[in-house]
Amino acid sequence: MTKKINGIIVLALMVTAGCSSKSAVTPDAGSAGSGSASLPSSSSPSLPLLPSSPSGYGFDQWQTGPLGDVFFDYDSATLSAEAQEQLHQNGVWMGSNARKGALIEGHCDERGTSEYNLALGDRRAISAKEYLVRFGVAPSRLETVSYGEERPFAAGSNEESWAKNRRAHFVVK
Repeated sequence: MTKKINGIIVLALMVTAGCSSKSAVTPDAGSAGSGSASLPSSSSPSLPLLPSSPSGYGFDQWQTGPLGDVFFDYDSATLSAEAQEQLHQNGVWMGSNARKGALIEGHCDERGTSEYNLALGDRRAISAKEYLVRFGVAPSRLETVSYGEERPFAAGSNEESWAKNRRAHFVVK
């Protein structure tokens, strides 16, 4: 019941918040209106992916589990090429671990209102989930939640910290 009410609240916030970025998130041509995001051309730098550790954990420097985080540009839920590659790696792991599920947490940096960041975090988590579903992961194995700006990974009010906080974080269930 609480999830349903939270979903309705987040949906209402998304409708009223809109998108204040210069470039809108556009549906992917291959998704036939599924609401997924595709990458517009951009010259902004991306965070590098780090190879997985020998233990199989830690696809990136922020992750301690087998599924790596994906990062987003400012005010965007669009999946970059790097984010899609990380999601591909996550999808491969999910395919090899069919009994596992994942919670996808949407996060934002501190800029913007709490309401807007909750809605943006939701769009980020849903964007990552939709990619994995298109990859072949059953939707029933994936849940999403938005924490907006409430659970930052990096403290600080600078671009380096903000870039680390604009993410979809994966928790294996």
